[in-house]
Amino acid sequence: MPPALLDALAIAVTQRVAGALPGDRRAAGVGAGTELAQIRPYVFGDDVRRIDAAASARTGEPHVRLEVPERTLTTWLAIDVSSSMAFGTATRLKADVAEGVALALGRLALRHAGRVGILTFGAGEPRLLPPRGSKAGLVALRRALADGVAVDGGHDPHALADALGRVGRIARQPGLVVVISDFREQHDWARALGALRARHAVLAVEVHDPREADIPSVGRIAVVDPETGQRMEVDTSRPRVRERFAALEAERRGTLAAELRRLRVDHAPLSTGEDWLLHLGRRLR
Repeated sequence: MPPALLDALAIAVTQRVAGALPGDRRAAGVGAGTELAQIRPYVFGDDVRRIDAAASARTGEPHVRLEVPERTLTTWLAIDVSSSMAFGTATRLKADVAEGVALALGRLALRHAGRVGILTFGAGEPRLLPPRGSKAGLVALRRALADGVAVDGGHDPHALADALGRVGRIARQPGLVVVISDFREQHDWARALGALRARHAVLAVEVHDPREADIPSVGRIAVVDPETGQRMEVDTSRPRVRERFAALEAERRGTLAAELRRLRVDHAPLSTGEDWLLHLGRRLR
């Protein structure tokens, strides 16, 4: 992964979250930090280590220095591992793009003493890994991704909504939530995503494949929905069938984009047939 591109992506991500680089993020109240909040007279019970020598010398009485406390950024990665993510007709699978995005943003999250939490969903019970920093966080992320995606046709249409609700209940401090999914055949997730957006910076990474929007003319074929396991025969030689297929997919993706705009959630659509890292950086900037 090119270091220069990763650095540019780091700046774009941190600007989306806090409008400043790590170390400038503010927490509520006053406490230990580097930015001055106020200088006031010393009162009994104050930490003597906070006494400001210059102010005390000027006024002739002890004064203490209080700073704006700084906090580390916690990034939550909600990763779709349902069976539809194993689809891909270009140079890679959708799961490959999702893995790359998770690793790139995970590395960014661990910079400047940050932490990363992971939640995988869509393959049975969601798997939650609490936030970790440094090398432990990256190891946990790699292990979670090594489990791969679901191989059966089991489909839960509320897996995304349940995962977002779970992140909202656990992530109490403001941070960054990244949802990496193809958003296919998922329902009733908008309310949970909106609740996350009220507290956190949220980025929705939509992974798709070119063949999902354009079916070729190859005669009669049998297709299987990887999410539901439903099988159907389709005559792709008929132009009307291909046009209807493309129209339905365009409508689905348009509805998704409109819903994310309504929720004011940053939307980064990535394709298996493109340089996803370059497009992600451009989209964030």
